[in-house]
Amino acid sequence: MPRDSMPLQDLPCLSLQGSMLSQFKRITKRKSRGCVSEGLDPECTPTELIQQWSPSHKHQRLVSKGKENDGKQFVLARRSRRKKESTSAGISWDHLPDELLLKIICYLPLQDLLRMSIVCKRWHRLAFDESLWHSVDLEGLTHVGPALQQVLKTGIRRLRCPRSFVEELHFTGTGPLQIVEMDLSSSIIPTSALESIICRCRLVEFLSLEGLQLSDSVISSLSKNPNLLQLNLSGCSGFSAPALSDALKSCSSIEQLNISWCDFNNNHVKSVVDNLSSSVTHLNLSGYRESLTLDNVKVLVTRCPHIQTLDLSDSTLLMADSFPVLKQLKYLRHLSLSRCYHIHIAALTDLGKTFPMLCLLDVFGLVHDSHLPSLKKEMPGVCINSRPFSSIARPTPASRLVGSCSDRAMWNRKCQLRVKL
Repeated sequence: MPRDSMPLQDLPCLSLQGSMLSQFKRITKRKSRGCVSEGLDPECTPTELIQQWSPSHKHQRLVSKGKENDGKQFVLARRSRRKKESTSAGISWDHLPDELLLKIICYLPLQDLLRMSIVCKRWHRLAFDESLWHSVDLEGLTHVGPALQQVLKTGIRRLRCPRSFVEELHFTGTGPLQIVEMDLSSSIIPTSALESIICRCRLVEFLSLEGLQLSDSVISSLSKNPNLLQLNLSGCSGFSAPALSDALKSCSSIEQLNISWCDFNNNHVKSVVDNLSSSVTHLNLSGYRESLTLDNVKVLVTRCPHIQTLDLSDSTLLMADSFPVLKQLKYLRHLSLSRCYHIHIAALTDLGKTFPMLCLLDVFGLVHDSHLPSLKKEMPGVCINSRPFSSIARPTPASRLVGSCSDRAMWNRKCQLRVKL
């Protein structure tokens, strides 16, 4: 029978396809029974398995020089994957300019930014661009020494690192830091590491070292920052009165100073009041029970006539005779005399007339709750006992609500890069 008139199933090519199809079905059936590896050596490596299950040979494509369809050869050409992708719709990340990429990645949290930096050399360069590391928040981290060392090398301007554990720092460079605002309050940090940071600062305007162990070297280094506006040294210790005197003389631009509850003696208190600049408008000098005297108050009022907020709480030597002295402060709006037990409640009733601009008065421990309504009636324009915590020179006031927008703020502004715990 001629080939043209043979039935389709009798054609050699189709019969071959049928046999291959039946073989494929048998293999599939064995797979469905869980015998995927049947017919293979169980000791085969993954590479050998791939080779055994791969086709034994590939048909070589005919290659001809010149035109593809020249002569009797017919060649099917396949475009490479790279060319196919280049013609697809959209723009590759590689085609975006650095300025646009920086605008995008500035919204990443710190952890994601660090992960992005290991993608390629270009992204590593962009991830550590100075514009992204303008402000960093490392609050509450442990073993933050290496991270802090790297952050300080990025040209950072604002550093928030309170309640953290910092190990020894080993700086390789000697150039000055660019820090303008820094909060290291209540951190555990070696004094030597703190010295290596503060001694390289020249541009600091806002600084909080609350609760830290300092040294004369740290205090002396503050004098290298003539633009210092707010300084919080509440609860600090480890420095001498002469070093404090020199620092306050040099920092003549300070407007807010919190130097309460330090490890002070009479000489320390005298160093403060004798060297304060006339630019001071907010001062917290509380906690010096028998070290702050009326003579100190007289010197203080003379040197700082523009004080608006004054906290002299826990000064047990102060009595009502200090009011005529304080009357010289014509701009006084907030006065704290909490636990100044030698001041009688009757002397407080005339404070509204003594200080015509007074708006806030804190007398915790002096006035019993039962007598508070009558005192408020005598001074209707003064808010009494509304501020249990001082906010002078503190980056984050203690009265803020945990979890609120101001909880992670530093001097009323949040940092751009923040670690999400």
